[in-house]
Amino acid sequence: MQHTILIIEDKESMVQMLTQTLEAAGYKVESAMSAEDGIQKLNSMKIDLILTDLRLPGKSGMDVLTASKEKNSLTPVIVMTAFGTIETAVQAVKEGAYDFLTKPFDPDHLLLLIERALEKKRLQAENIVLKGELSGRIGLPTIIGKRPKFLEAVNKAEKVSQGRTTALLLGESGTGKELFARLIHYLSPRKNGPFVAINCAAIPRDLLESELFGHEAGAFTDAKMKKIGKFELADKGTIFLDEIGDMDLNLQAKLLRVLQGDEFMRLGGNKAIKIDVRVVAASNKDLQKAISEGAFREDLYYRLSAFPIVIPPLRERTKDIQPLAGHFLGIFSKEMNKDIKGFTKEALRILLNHHWKGNVRELENCIERAVILCSKERIMPEDLGLSQIEVDKALIEGMPLEGGLQEASGRAIRIAESRLIKKVLDDTGWNKTKASEILKISYKTLLTKIKEYGIE
Repeated sequence: MQHTILIIEDKESMVQMLTQTLEAAGYKVESAMSAEDGIQKLNSMKIDLILTDLRLPGKSGMDVLTASKEKNSLTPVIVMTAFGTIETAVQAVKEGAYDFLTKPFDPDHLLLLIERALEKKRLQAENIVLKGELSGRIGLPTIIGKRPKFLEAVNKAEKVSQGRTTALLLGESGTGKELFARLIHYLSPRKNGPFVAINCAAIPRDLLESELFGHEAGAFTDAKMKKIGKFELADKGTIFLDEIGDMDLNLQAKLLRVLQGDEFMRLGGNKAIKIDVRVVAASNKDLQKAISEGAFREDLYYRLSAFPIVIPPLRERTKDIQPLAGHFLGIFSKEMNKDIKGFTKEALRILLNHHWKGNVRELENCIERAVILCSKERIMPEDLGLSQIEVDKALIEGMPLEGGLQEASGRAIRIAESRLIKKVLDDTGWNKTKASEILKISYKTLLTKIKEYGIE
């Protein structure tokens, strides 16, 4: 899916350079020369990300940020600023901008920032699985998920949110760890402060320290200007350190000092900066195993794991699969202007019996793909994009194992017959006369079986 980026910049040469860079990277670009025109475009078309200058004729980039948050709080805004307005840019980030760039900047750095911002937007838009009464209270999406292990994790997140205790979220990739981190933040007294998330595995090790703590001008070869780090931006709020297990050991030591003393120094700096930040960390790795292998500091682990929360994988709460799938179906059907009523029984059986190694994220991607491919009123097995081996396995595993051998054989025959009839009908363009000839059954028998198996 091609993302649309809105550039708001009053210098035509800058607009041309940015447009060429972004289009070469595969993005669709819209542009405006003023904040007023930009806000008008924002309100009249679907924009996935906004790249705006802070200083504009008339209204400013801060007005663009406000308008964007009113329209859709998930749309990331990246602000561009001259060196003299860095403090304003920092304020913009604290008020909801994703990040800022100081002119002049490296186009590759811009593309990396955009990629991260769009990925963050996708994660935010994933289904938040909470308790129903909780979603109504804090305005988060409708709660989906009622399995005991999951509700236990939600209850723990609620309880830890009220203090400043560091929480450690443990779970496989795709289970929604960032969503839990946001829940902890928005239930806490810090909810009006910034929520800053950073994926420790997505940033090269030699850049991660600068991302976290910032740097002074001249701190290293390419450090031409001062950079504000994520910890400083998260002051009075929450910082979410995702995939903490991938952090370099030397940086782990510096992080430990920050957790113990609530202060740090920028790279190349000599002045301690005091902060008031709540830390939520997450990992899909076995950190205790990493400790035994010398890849993770034991003292940092005990500091982070004061309050561990384990988020169960989707395969351990299979009864949540159907409502989650229905939720994603509603989102993507609306987004793509399709009127899809639901899933066929066979497609639903496949969803319920799939292993979902990628958890909720994999399920979401599967439903999005199915909505794109679906040309009928209901999602069919072939729309799901799962391999035929997986489909066959799901159908077999979904077949009730009860009664005698003859009954089990009868159920298997029904599955095989329905699949074959469906395939032949599709191959013949639903020419029932031709299909009955290929299947070597009478036309009347074919009609009976179509009705009996509910083939559409």
